[in-house]
Amino acid sequence: VSLRWTKLPPVRPATRGQAPVVPYMRYGHSTVLIDDTVFLWGGRNDTEGACNVLYAFDVNTHKWSTPRVSGTVPGARDGHSACVLGKTMYIFGGYEQLADCFSNDIHKLETNTMTWTLVCTKGNPARWRDFHSATMLGSHMYVFGGRADRFGPFHSNNEIYCNRIRVFDTRTEAWLDCPPTPVLPEGRRSHSAFGYNGELYIFGGYNARLNRHFHDLWKFNPDTWWAGIEPPPYKLFCSCCCIVGDKILFFDPYSPSPEEGLGDEFDLIDHSDLHILDFSPSLKTLCKLAVIQYNLDQSCLPHDIRWELNAMTTNSNISRPIVSSHG
Repeated sequence: VSLRWTKLPPVRPATRGQAPVVPYMRYGHSTVLIDDTVFLWGGRNDTEGACNVLYAFDVNTHKWSTPRVSGTVPGARDGHSACVLGKTMYIFGGYEQLADCFSNDIHKLETNTMTWTLVCTKGNPARWRDFHSATMLGSHMYVFGGRADRFGPFHSNNEIYCNRIRVFDTRTEAWLDCPPTPVLPEGRRSHSAFGYNGELYIFGGYNARLNRHFHDLWKFNPDTWWAGIEPPPYKLFCSCCCIVGDKILFFDPYSPSPEEGLGDEFDLIDHSDLHILDFSPSLKTLCKLAVIQYNLDQSCLPHDIRWELNAMTTNSNISRPIVSSHG
């Protein structure tokens, strides 16, 4: 593991004169991995608007495609969530462009048949929201946070940030009532969330009503509820994360500027940092952390260990595009 980014080569069309299938630049989209395919859906930019075209990226051939879909396709939106159970992708919430309102609908895509379905849910649904998180633990989808409005689905600049967990049972297609918990993290949007070993973790995010960026890490156990965990070094906003074995990799686009009075345009700092939360660190990893923490002499260490220590203590960069034999 190099802990370094590699830029993939540009996509080339299979036929001369044919434009390659590549999604346009966007934010507020979602991606999930099913087998060897990354499915990208939704998102928007200020030129093209929102999108509801499904894109598929083959991790082996490094090629994009737009699978033919059927059924009830969700309306174009951004700020929704996506999570996976088996070979089914579930989409929840977001801000719909055509209706110009928040959503609390659930759609699912059966990737075996590429069929969209609007789920007719039972029970008291979660509130309309965007930029929340939805994480699958077993057959239950756990929704946390996001930006909502006091006037329901319509945006009136009266934002609210819910900090209660909402649970959707995919087997019964019903929203479950969860009792209130004594300890709760602050409501937030644009946080990261992941499931590990039957528990839900959330990190970071932003609350506009409090004008606060967060860098706290919380763990939610369905039986014992919330618990706080030691956070990373600084506050992060719009961070993303993924699980690789027993490690969680956080990539950090923004954090608030330590300087005040520069105006909204300068309030955030771009980062290219990569942070790792290791749930099962090896003795080798613990030793490397001790070398860094106590600034120990590295000259007597093997070359590969010194390289790894350098990768752990220097800024990330992007290497040249890899050479592809496809297309």
